[in-house]
Amino acid sequence: MDSYKKKKSVEVVVISDVHLGTYGCHAKELLSYLKSINPKTVILNGDIIDIWQFSKRYWPKSHMKVLKYIMGWISEGKEIYYITGNHDEMFRKFVDFNMGKFSIKNKVVLELDGKKAWFFHGDVFDVTMKHSKWLAKLGAIGYDFLILINRAVNSVSSFFGKEKISLSKRIKDSVKSAIKFINNFEETVTTIAIDNQFDYVVCGHIHQPIIKEVTTNKGSAHYLNSGDWVENLTALEYNNKQWSLYKYDAAHYQKEEIGMDLEEIDSIDQSAKELFGHLMADFNFKF
Repeated sequence: MDSYKKKKSVEVVVISDVHLGTYGCHAKELLSYLKSINPKTVILNGDIIDIWQFSKRYWPKSHMKVLKYIMGWISEGKEIYYITGNHDEMFRKFVDFNMGKFSIKNKVVLELDGKKAWFFHGDVFDVTMKHSKWLAKLGAIGYDFLILINRAVNSVSSFFGKEKISLSKRIKDSVKSAIKFINNFEETVTTIAIDNQFDYVVCGHIHQPIIKEVTTNKGSAHYLNSGDWVENLTALEYNNKQWSLYKYDAAHYQKEEIGMDLEEIDSIDQSAKELFGHLMADFNFKF
């Protein structure tokens, strides 16, 4: 399917908050990562396609290549769960759709080596999403604009030999309400996981990659967040009874492999093409 000589075997990979269709999405980097692994189970944990900000005027080839590569995995028969998020909530009308080993869900529970793992996006615990969706959408536009400004600032910084910075991270780290929201989110989902005797709770949504164990008077559970492919460029990997946090590093990939053409993907199984064609019919997409 591609030219990587050796792929890393991964039992479970969790990817979330890719935000395909936005200026901040690092689709080329994600594609390089996808091409470097051979996962048994794939969890697409929400906000893969950003339907909130979708525009036919901006859909680069690199974004389409990511979708086509995932379709290739579907054709190969890999176990893939597409968990809906808030930015791709339109797909919730397709929940419980199945095609082979591909399915669309709002949440997924898997048993991993005798332990229970609970996967969901996380927007259900976002008060802003529940009561002020218009404000959340406005914030998403502002965030995308901030990412564009950040890229321009980092281009200038690189020219003068200075380190890159994350304006978004600086704002989150300095605003007390943002810190409180993140802490409350992590505490809430972990408490519910412990109450329901889950060993792992795996989320996305807040773009804060982390793995940590939380203990209460009722027990303990591991809280995991896969981060995003806008700023952090991270994913979660499960192998040999352990979770690890992957962070993209361009040095791990050959230059010619980044942004590689995927003409071979044009021969993807017709049923996979029909699936994504149906999901994206409202946007007149053609695969």
